[in-house]
Amino acid sequence: MIQRREFLRVAGLGALAGAGLAGCGSAGDGPDGDLRLVLCNHVWTSAIRERIPEFEQLSGRRVVVSTMTADQLSSTYNVKLNASAPDVDVMMYRPLQEQLLFARNGWLADLTDLVSGDAGYDWSDVQEGARERVTTEGRVFGVPIVTERPTLYYRRDLVPDGPPATLEELHDTAMRLHDPAGGMTGFAGRGQRNFAVTMFSSYLYSFGGDFVADGRSGIAAPEAIAAYSYYGGLLREAGPLGVSNMSLEQITPIFAQGRAAFAIDADSVYLNFVDPDTSLVGDRTGFAPFPAGPAGSRPFNIASWGLAVNAFSERRDAAWEFLRWATSPDTVLALQRAGVPGARDSAWQDPDAGAAFPPDLAASMVAGSATGVPRDRPDVVQVGRARDIVGRPMVAAIVGEDVEAAARDASEEFDEFLVRDARQRRI
Repeated sequence: MIQRREFLRVAGLGALAGAGLAGCGSAGDGPDGDLRLVLCNHVWTSAIRERIPEFEQLSGRRVVVSTMTADQLSSTYNVKLNASAPDVDVMMYRPLQEQLLFARNGWLADLTDLVSGDAGYDWSDVQEGARERVTTEGRVFGVPIVTERPTLYYRRDLVPDGPPATLEELHDTAMRLHDPAGGMTGFAGRGQRNFAVTMFSSYLYSFGGDFVADGRSGIAAPEAIAAYSYYGGLLREAGPLGVSNMSLEQITPIFAQGRAAFAIDADSVYLNFVDPDTSLVGDRTGFAPFPAGPAGSRPFNIASWGLAVNAFSERRDAAWEFLRWATSPDTVLALQRAGVPGARDSAWQDPDAGAAFPPDLAASMVAGSATGVPRDRPDVVQVGRARDIVGRPMVAAIVGEDVEAAARDASEEFDEFLVRDARQRRI
């Protein structure tokens, strides 16, 4: 194990002290106070908490951890960072959802020199797409900690010949198995407008579309309309009642209770579907890559969560110590072996990298990483508003309305949004 003196040397103490982002007020308890982490309720958080005593011993500093839901996390940041509060040091955040806004607002410390100037940390070992997501205008504002892709969850006992390899096969098989009177749903997927956009993105890419093309809205393109029609039709014809109001929290128990033949959602939450304490079908659940559409299998492959340093923290050096330790090659590999899909190439190349996952899930992860797109939503500042707009045609398809008309209308609104967003992007 690395010794404390060597740990402090390689962590680069003092590198952030002169960053020109002085802490405000005394609420942070000064440079020698406890290191305060605000983290999301997530499998990564559970895994890292078990190892925090190691960091405390190495750094000689007490660590205080607060955990919240993703929505609570965003609300907390908006309140505290708008007030330049110094009492948060390390922030767990969603790079695709929050990076542009937080960086533009000056809430995140610039980590560029720290990640790139440390050979032992090996920034180049972090997956290229994950590095891109935490970089804005050439400056690194966070470090990715978790990657995820969609995987096809399916009942092996209902499809003994194997899972569908294409979206067309998925639709046909889900329709064949759909039996509401018998308590069986063919397909369980997110249908709530804002929250479903991330999962819908893989269908969009696999039909050959994108949210934005050449700086303009792409959601009224023929490929996008076909993707909206397919996904909405699948949920309308083979999905559960009330699916337009459902997100992950609603579809997981439907599948886990044995009431769905198929579901597609993130691989990082697979335990929610198969945990023997909550799932009736965990021993009959298989995993497969995202089925191929007309453009092939093009799932998202994203850095879903990252760590950042609060620009107003009075312990920015200590916060970087933690980031460096928590995202080092050794720690990422240890977490991956414990079942947390990380963002380092070296961890995925380790022969034991997939040992904690079911073999077919590990194969699905590898397949998704090979063909994936490094985003699952529009790359804009006001992500929530964008998701509401691009999700409208999907809901129209679910409820049986005119998808093409809804897509054209939403596309006009999205184009206007993109013009405004372009003015807000600079930091």
